[in-house]
Amino acid sequence: MAVFIWKGRNRLGDVVEGERIAKSAADLTRILQREQVTVINVKKKPQVINIPFLKKEKVPLKELAIYSRQLSVLIDADLPLIQGLGMLAQQTKNKYFKNVITQVRRDVEAGATLNQAKKKWPKVFDDLYSNLVASGEQSGSLDIMLRRLAEYQERIVKLKAQVKQAMTYPIAILTFSLIVTIFMLWKVVPIFSGIFAELGADMPLLSKIMLAASNFVQSYIFYMFIGFIGLVFLFRYFKKTPGGRRVVDIAKLKMPLFGDLIEKVALSRITRTLSTLLSGGVPMMESLKITSSTAGNVLLEGRIMGSRAQVAEGTSLTEAFKETGRFPLMFTQMVGVGEATGTLDAMLMKLADFYDDEVETSVGALLSVLEPILLIFVGSLIGTIVISMYLPVFSLMAQFG
Repeated sequence: MAVFIWKGRNRLGDVVEGERIAKSAADLTRILQREQVTVINVKKKPQVINIPFLKKEKVPLKELAIYSRQLSVLIDADLPLIQGLGMLAQQTKNKYFKNVITQVRRDVEAGATLNQAKKKWPKVFDDLYSNLVASGEQSGSLDIMLRRLAEYQERIVKLKAQVKQAMTYPIAILTFSLIVTIFMLWKVVPIFSGIFAELGADMPLLSKIMLAASNFVQSYIFYMFIGFIGLVFLFRYFKKTPGGRRVVDIAKLKMPLFGDLIEKVALSRITRTLSTLLSGGVPMMESLKITSSTAGNVLLEGRIMGSRAQVAEGTSLTEAFKETGRFPLMFTQMVGVGEATGTLDAMLMKLADFYDDEVETSVGALLSVLEPILLIFVGSLIGTIVISMYLPVFSLMAQFG
Protein backbone atom coordinates (compact mmCIF):
# COMPACT_ATOMS: atom_id res chain seq x y z
CA MET A 1 0.00 0.00 0.00
CA ALA A 2 1.23 3.49 -0.87
CA VAL A 3 -0.04 7.07 -0.84
CA PHE A 4 -0.96 8.50 -4.27
CA ILE A 5 -1.76 12.07 -5.31
CA TRP A 6 -4.60 12.19 -7.83
CA LYS A 7 -6.37 14.79 -9.96
CA GLY A 8 -9.55 14.44 -12.03
CA ARG A 9 -12.98 15.79 -12.93
CA ASN A 10 -16.23 14.85 -11.18
CA ARG A 11 -19.54 14.23 -12.90
CA LEU A 12 -20.28 17.99 -12.86
CA GLY A 13 -17.05 18.73 -14.73
CA ASP A 14 -15.31 20.37 -11.75
CA VAL A 15 -11.60 19.69 -11.17
CA VAL A 16 -11.08 17.69 -7.97
CA GLU A 17 -7.89 16.37 -6.37
CA GLY A 18 -6.62 14.72 -3.25
CA GLU A 19 -4.57 11.92 -1.67
CA ARG A 20 -5.53 8.24 -1.32
CA ILE A 21 -3.92 5.06 -0.05
CA ALA A 22 -4.04 2.29 -2.68
CA LYS A 23 -2.16 -0.81 -3.82
CA SER A 24 -1.20 0.79 -7.13
CA ALA A 25 -1.99 3.69 -9.47
CA ALA A 26 -4.16 1.40 -11.59
CA ASP A 27 -6.11 0.25 -8.53
CA LEU A 28 -6.74 3.86 -7.46
CA THR A 29 -7.85 4.76 -11.00
CA ARG A 30 -10.49 2.00 -10.90
CA ILE A 31 -11.73 3.20 -7.46
CA LEU A 32 -12.05 6.78 -8.69
CA GLN A 33 -13.85 5.69 -11.83
CA ARG A 34 -16.40 3.86 -9.67
CA GLU A 35 -16.93 7.19 -7.86
CA GLN A 36 -17.68 8.81 -11.25
CA VAL A 37 -14.38 10.71 -11.34
CA THR A 38 -12.59 11.03 -14.69
CA VAL A 39 -8.92 10.63 -13.79
CA ILE A 40 -6.49 13.20 -15.22
CA ASN A 41 -3.37 12.25 -13.30
CA VAL A 42 -2.25 9.79 -10.60
CA LYS A 43 1.25 9.75 -9.13
CA LYS A 44 2.93 8.33 -6.07
CA LYS A 45 3.46 10.81 -3.27
CA PRO A 46 7.18 11.51 -2.73
CA GLN A 47 8.72 10.64 0.62
CA VAL A 48 9.21 13.64 2.93
CA ILE A 49 11.90 13.72 5.60
CA ASN A 50 10.23 14.86 8.82
CA ILE A 51 12.31 16.50 11.55
CA PRO A 52 10.26 15.97 14.77
CA PHE A 53 10.80 19.36 16.41
CA LEU A 54 10.09 21.23 13.16
CA LYS A 55 6.76 19.48 12.51
CA LYS A 56 3.82 21.78 13.13
CA GLU A 57 1.12 19.40 14.24
CA LYS A 58 -1.28 22.08 15.39
CA VAL A 59 -4.58 23.48 14.20
CA PRO A 60 -5.36 27.08 15.26
CA LEU A 61 -8.72 27.45 17.01
CA LYS A 62 -9.83 30.04 14.42
CA GLU A 63 -9.25 27.53 11.62
CA LEU A 64 -11.13 24.84 13.56
CA ALA A 65 -14.05 27.24 14.05
CA ILE A 66 -14.22 27.93 10.30
CA TYR A 67 -14.15 24.17 9.62
CA SER A 68 -16.97 23.51 12.14
CA ARG A 69 -19.19 26.22 10.67
CA GLN A 70 -18.58 25.13 7.07
CA LEU A 71 -19.27 21.47 7.86
CA SER A 72 -22.48 22.50 9.66
CA VAL A 73 -23.64 24.45 6.58
CA LEU A 74 -22.82 21.54 4.23
CA ILE A 75 -24.71 19.01 6.40
CA ASP A 76 -27.67 21.40 6.73
CA ALA A 77 -27.72 21.61 2.91
CA ASP A 78 -28.17 17.80 2.82
CA LEU A 79 -24.74 17.22 1.25
CA PRO A 80 -23.41 13.70 2.04
CA LEU A 81 -20.94 13.79 4.94
CA ILE A 82 -18.14 12.07 2.99
CA GLN A 83 -18.43 14.55 0.14
CA GLY A 84 -18.52 17.49 2.57
CA LEU A 85 -15.36 16.31 4.33
CA GLY A 86 -13.67 15.87 0.94
CA MET A 87 -14.52 19.44 -0.06
CA LEU A 88 -13.20 20.85 3.24
CA ALA A 89 -9.98 18.84 2.94
CA GLN A 90 -9.35 20.25 -0.55
CA GLN A 91 -9.72 23.88 0.48
CA THR A 92 -7.72 23.64 3.74
CA LYS A 93 -4.25 25.22 3.45
CA ASN A 94 -2.89 23.83 6.74
CA LYS A 95 -1.16 20.61 5.60
CA TYR A 96 -1.52 18.89 8.97
CA PHE A 97 -5.23 19.73 9.23
CA LYS A 98 -5.74 18.69 5.60
CA ASN A 99 -4.28 15.28 6.44
CA VAL A 100 -6.49 15.00 9.55
CA ILE A 101 -9.69 15.76 7.61
CA THR A 102 -8.63 13.32 4.87
CA GLN A 103 -8.06 10.55 7.43
CA VAL A 104 -11.41 11.33 9.12
CA ARG A 105 -13.11 11.09 5.71
CA ARG A 106 -11.50 7.69 5.03
CA ASP A 107 -12.61 6.34 8.41
CA VAL A 108 -16.19 7.55 7.86
CA GLU A 109 -16.10 6.04 4.37
CA ALA A 110 -15.00 2.76 5.95
CA GLY A 111 -18.05 2.73 8.24
CA ALA A 112 -16.98 4.63 11.36
CA THR A 113 -19.14 7.37 12.88
CA LEU A 114 -17.86 10.94 12.65
CA ASN A 115 -17.18 10.97 16.39
CA GLN A 116 -15.21 7.70 16.24
CA ALA A 117 -13.13 9.07 13.36
CA LYS A 118 -12.42 12.36 15.14
CA LYS A 119 -11.48 10.69 18.44
CA LYS A 120 -8.33 9.39 16.77
CA TRP A 121 -7.06 13.00 16.70
CA PRO A 122 -7.32 14.26 20.32
CA LYS A 123 -4.85 17.09 19.66
CA VAL A 124 -7.29 18.59 17.16
CA PHE A 125 -10.72 17.49 18.45
CA ASP A 126 -10.81 17.67 22.26
CA ASP A 127 -13.32 16.03 24.63
CA LEU A 128 -15.77 18.92 24.29
CA TYR A 129 -15.76 18.58 20.50
CA SER A 130 -16.09 14.79 20.57
CA ASN A 131 -18.96 14.81 23.10
CA LEU A 132 -21.01 17.37 21.18
CA VAL A 133 -20.45 15.57 17.86
CA ALA A 134 -21.49 12.28 19.49
CA SER A 135 -24.61 13.96 20.93
CA GLY A 136 -25.42 15.44 17.52
CA GLU A 137 -25.07 12.09 15.77
CA GLN A 138 -27.27 10.32 18.33
CA SER A 139 -30.02 12.96 18.19
CA GLY A 140 -29.87 13.56 14.44
CA SER A 141 -28.91 17.21 14.97
CA LEU A 142 -25.24 17.11 13.92
CA ASP A 143 -25.50 20.38 11.96
CA ILE A 144 -26.90 22.19 15.03
CA MET A 145 -24.15 20.83 17.30
CA LEU A 146 -21.44 21.81 14.83
CA ARG A 147 -22.93 25.32 14.62
CA ARG A 148 -22.88 25.57 18.43
CA LEU A 149 -19.27 24.42 18.42
CA ALA A 150 -18.39 27.04 15.81
CA GLU A 151 -20.08 29.79 17.85
CA TYR A 152 -18.29 28.63 21.00
CA GLN A 153 -14.90 28.54 19.26
CA GLU A 154 -15.43 31.96 17.65
CA ARG A 155 -16.18 33.54 21.05
CA ILE A 156 -13.08 31.91 22.57
CA VAL A 157 -10.97 33.22 19.65
CA LYS A 158 -12.36 36.73 20.23
CA LEU A 159 -11.65 36.46 23.96
CA LYS A 160 -8.05 35.38 23.32
CA ALA A 161 -7.58 38.28 20.91
CA GLN A 162 -8.72 40.75 23.58
CA VAL A 163 -6.33 39.31 26.16
CA LYS A 164 -3.51 39.34 23.59
CA GLN A 165 -4.25 42.99 22.88
CA ALA A 166 -3.94 43.79 26.60
CA MET A 167 -0.69 41.83 26.98
CA THR A 168 1.09 42.73 23.74
CA TYR A 169 1.33 46.50 24.31
CA PRO A 170 3.13 46.45 27.70
CA ILE A 171 5.38 43.52 26.69
CA ALA A 172 6.40 45.29 23.46
CA ILE A 173 7.14 48.59 25.26
CA LEU A 174 9.11 46.90 28.06
CA THR A 175 11.09 44.77 25.60
CA PHE A 176 11.92 47.83 23.48
CA SER A 177 13.02 49.84 26.54
CA LEU A 178 15.21 46.96 27.76
CA ILE A 179 16.91 46.62 24.36
CA VAL A 180 17.54 50.39 24.14
CA THR A 181 18.90 50.49 27.71
CA ILE A 182 21.31 47.58 27.12
CA PHE A 183 22.45 49.11 23.81
CA MET A 184 23.16 52.48 25.46
CA LEU A 185 25.09 50.84 28.32
CA TRP A 186 26.99 48.67 25.85
CA LYS A 187 27.86 51.21 23.11
CA VAL A 188 26.98 54.81 24.08
CA VAL A 189 28.01 55.15 27.73
CA PRO A 190 31.61 53.86 27.12
CA ILE A 191 32.21 56.76 24.67
CA PHE A 192 31.33 59.31 27.36
CA SER A 193 33.35 57.34 29.90
CA GLY A 194 36.53 57.65 27.76
CA ILE A 195 36.03 61.40 27.30
CA PHE A 196 35.50 62.01 31.03
CA ALA A 197 38.57 59.94 31.91
CA GLU A 198 40.77 62.01 29.54
CA LEU A 199 39.47 65.29 30.94
CA GLY A 200 39.72 64.13 34.54
CA ALA A 201 36.13 65.04 35.37
CA ASP A 202 34.72 64.43 38.84
CA MET A 203 32.14 61.63 38.63
CA PRO A 204 28.93 62.04 40.67
CA LEU A 205 27.48 58.94 42.34
CA LEU A 206 24.79 58.44 39.66
CA SER A 207 27.41 58.58 36.91
CA LYS A 208 29.62 56.06 38.75
CA ILE A 209 26.67 53.67 39.06
CA MET A 210 25.94 53.94 35.31
CA LEU A 211 29.61 53.41 34.42
CA ALA A 212 29.73 50.33 36.64
CA ALA A 213 26.57 49.01 34.94
CA SER A 214 28.11 49.77 31.53
CA ASN A 215 31.31 47.88 32.41
CA PHE A 216 29.25 44.92 33.58
CA VAL A 217 27.22 44.84 30.35
CA GLN A 218 30.37 45.10 28.19
CA SER A 219 32.05 42.27 30.08
CA TYR A 220 29.11 39.89 30.34
CA ILE A 221 26.71 40.72 27.50
CA PHE A 222 27.23 37.32 25.85
CA TYR A 223 26.56 35.51 29.16
CA MET A 224 23.52 37.74 29.76
CA PHE A 225 22.12 36.72 26.38
CA ILE A 226 22.73 33.01 27.03
CA GLY A 227 21.35 33.35 30.56
CA PHE A 228 18.17 35.01 29.28
CA ILE A 229 17.55 32.18 26.79
CA GLY A 230 18.29 29.64 29.54
CA LEU A 231 15.79 31.32 31.88
CA VAL A 232 13.09 31.24 29.19
CA PHE A 233 13.56 27.49 28.62
CA LEU A 234 13.79 26.86 32.37
CA PHE A 235 10.55 28.77 32.97
CA ARG A 236 8.77 26.86 30.21
CA TYR A 237 9.92 23.55 31.72
CA PHE A 238 8.96 24.68 35.23
CA LYS A 239 5.49 25.72 34.02
CA LYS A 240 4.87 22.22 32.62
CA THR A 241 5.46 20.52 35.99
CA PRO A 242 2.40 20.16 38.29
CA GLY A 243 3.97 22.25 41.06
CA GLY A 244 5.28 24.84 38.62
CA ARG A 245 1.94 25.20 36.87
CA ARG A 246 0.24 25.75 40.22
CA VAL A 247 2.73 28.45 41.24
CA VAL A 248 2.40 30.24 37.89
CA ASP A 249 -1.42 30.06 37.88
CA ILE A 250 -1.63 31.43 41.43
CA ALA A 251 0.77 34.24 40.48
CA LYS A 252 -1.36 35.07 37.42
CA LEU A 253 -4.50 35.58 39.52
CA LYS A 254 -2.58 37.78 41.99
CA MET A 255 -0.90 39.97 39.36
CA PRO A 256 -1.60 43.71 39.79
CA LEU A 257 -3.91 45.05 37.05
CA PHE A 258 -3.90 41.76 35.11
CA GLY A 259 -5.14 39.32 37.79
CA ASP A 260 -8.76 40.46 37.65
CA LEU A 261 -8.76 40.32 33.84
CA ILE A 262 -7.34 36.78 33.80
CA GLU A 263 -10.00 35.59 36.28
CA LYS A 264 -12.83 37.09 34.18
CA VAL A 265 -11.45 35.38 31.06
CA ALA A 266 -11.36 32.04 32.90
CA LEU A 267 -14.93 32.48 34.23
CA SER A 268 -16.15 33.33 30.73
CA ARG A 269 -14.61 30.13 29.36
CA ILE A 270 -16.02 28.04 32.23
CA THR A 271 -19.59 29.31 31.85
CA ARG A 272 -19.58 29.17 28.05
CA THR A 273 -18.10 25.65 27.97
CA LEU A 274 -20.54 24.31 30.57
CA SER A 275 -23.50 25.96 28.82
CA THR A 276 -22.48 24.55 25.42
CA LEU A 277 -22.10 21.03 26.82
CA LEU A 278 -25.36 21.03 28.78
CA SER A 279 -27.36 22.44 25.86
CA GLY A 280 -25.83 19.70 23.72
CA GLY A 281 -27.25 17.00 25.99
CA VAL A 282 -23.95 15.98 27.63
CA PRO A 283 -24.52 14.63 31.21
CA MET A 284 -23.72 17.02 34.08
CA MET A 285 -20.82 14.97 35.52
CA GLU A 286 -19.10 14.65 32.15
CA SER A 287 -19.78 18.34 31.41
CA LEU A 288 -18.11 19.45 34.66
CA LYS A 289 -15.10 17.22 34.00
CA ILE A 290 -14.59 18.64 30.49
CA THR A 291 -15.21 22.21 31.72
CA SER A 292 -12.48 21.87 34.36
CA SER A 293 -9.93 20.94 31.68
CA THR A 294 -10.78 24.06 29.64
CA ALA A 295 -10.59 26.50 32.59
CA GLY A 296 -6.96 27.34 31.81
CA ASN A 297 -6.06 27.74 35.50
CA VAL A 298 -5.21 24.97 37.93
CA LEU A 299 -6.93 26.75 40.86
CA LEU A 300 -10.23 27.14 39.02
CA GLU A 301 -9.87 23.60 37.68
CA GLY A 302 -9.57 22.32 41.26
CA ARG A 303 -12.65 24.30 42.34
CA ILE A 304 -14.77 22.85 39.52
CA MET A 305 -13.60 19.29 40.24
CA GLY A 306 -14.36 19.84 43.93
CA SER A 307 -17.87 21.02 43.00
CA ARG A 308 -18.22 17.97 40.72
CA ALA A 309 -17.43 15.64 43.63
CA GLN A 310 -20.16 17.31 45.71
CA VAL A 311 -22.69 17.08 42.85
CA ALA A 312 -21.89 13.36 42.61
CA GLU A 313 -22.91 13.05 46.29
CA GLY A 314 -26.29 14.66 45.59
CA THR A 315 -25.60 18.35 46.25
CA SER A 316 -27.10 20.87 43.84
CA LEU A 317 -24.67 22.63 41.49
CA THR A 318 -25.41 25.99 43.14
CA GLU A 319 -24.61 24.71 46.64
CA ALA A 320 -21.51 22.94 45.34
CA PHE A 321 -20.20 26.20 43.83
CA LYS A 322 -21.08 28.12 47.03
CA GLU A 323 -19.26 25.67 49.29
CA THR A 324 -15.99 26.22 47.43
CA GLY A 325 -16.26 29.85 48.55
CA ARG A 326 -14.17 31.04 45.63
CA PHE A 327 -16.68 31.89 42.92
CA PRO A 328 -18.15 35.44 42.65
CA LEU A 329 -21.57 36.00 44.26
CA MET A 330 -23.23 36.89 40.95
CA PHE A 331 -21.86 33.65 39.44
CA THR A 332 -23.52 31.45 42.08
CA GLN A 333 -26.74 33.50 42.08
CA MET A 334 -27.17 33.15 38.30
CA VAL A 335 -26.46 29.41 38.48
CA GLY A 336 -29.06 29.16 41.28
CA VAL A 337 -31.69 30.96 39.16
CA GLY A 338 -30.89 28.70 36.22
CA GLU A 339 -31.30 25.55 38.30
CA ALA A 340 -34.52 26.76 39.88
CA THR A 341 -36.13 27.65 36.55
CA GLY A 342 -34.76 24.71 34.54
CA THR A 343 -32.82 27.05 32.23
CA LEU A 344 -29.29 26.44 33.50
CA ASP A 345 -27.68 26.30 30.05
CA ALA A 346 -29.33 29.59 28.95
CA MET A 347 -28.41 31.30 32.23
CA LEU A 348 -24.79 30.16 31.93
CA MET A 349 -24.66 31.53 28.37
CA LYS A 350 -25.95 34.92 29.61
CA LEU A 351 -23.30 34.82 32.33
CA ALA A 352 -20.62 34.07 29.70
CA ASP A 353 -21.80 37.03 27.59
CA PHE A 354 -21.64 39.24 30.70
CA TYR A 355 -18.04 38.21 31.43
CA ASP A 356 -17.12 38.75 27.76
CA ASP A 357 -18.37 42.33 28.03
CA GLU A 358 -16.48 42.71 31.31
CA VAL A 359 -13.27 41.52 29.65
CA GLU A 360 -13.72 43.99 26.79
CA THR A 361 -14.29 46.85 29.25
CA SER A 362 -11.34 45.77 31.40
CA VAL A 363 -9.00 45.62 28.41
CA GLY A 364 -9.92 49.19 27.40
CA ALA A 365 -9.47 50.46 30.96
CA LEU A 366 -6.21 48.56 31.40
CA LEU A 367 -4.68 50.01 28.23
CA SER A 368 -5.68 53.55 29.21
CA VAL A 369 -4.00 53.08 32.63
CA LEU A 370 -0.89 51.32 31.31
CA GLU A 371 -0.08 53.82 28.57
CA PRO A 372 0.98 56.74 30.83
CA ILE A 373 2.63 54.38 33.35
CA LEU A 374 4.78 52.76 30.66
CA LEU A 375 5.67 56.11 29.07
CA ILE A 376 6.78 57.46 32.45
CA PHE A 377 8.78 54.29 33.14
CA VAL A 378 10.56 54.29 29.77
CA GLY A 379 11.18 58.04 29.95
CA SER A 380 12.63 57.71 33.47
CA LEU A 381 14.87 54.80 32.47
CA ILE A 382 16.36 56.47 29.38
CA GLY A 383 16.36 59.89 31.06
CA THR A 384 18.39 58.56 34.03
CA ILE A 385 21.11 57.27 31.71
CA VAL A 386 21.23 60.55 29.75
CA ILE A 387 21.31 62.71 32.91
CA SER A 388 24.02 60.54 34.48
CA MET A 389 26.22 61.20 31.44
CA TYR A 390 25.61 64.96 31.48
CA LEU A 391 26.28 65.50 35.20
CA PRO A 392 30.10 65.26 34.73
CA VAL A 393 29.82 67.86 31.91
CA PHE A 394 28.30 70.35 34.36
CA SER A 395 31.12 69.53 36.78
CA LEU A 396 33.71 70.26 34.05
CA MET A 397 31.99 73.54 33.14
CA ALA A 398 32.15 74.66 36.78
CA GLN A 399 35.78 73.53 37.00
CA PHE A 400 36.94 75.46 33.91
CA GLY A 401 34.51 78.32 34.39
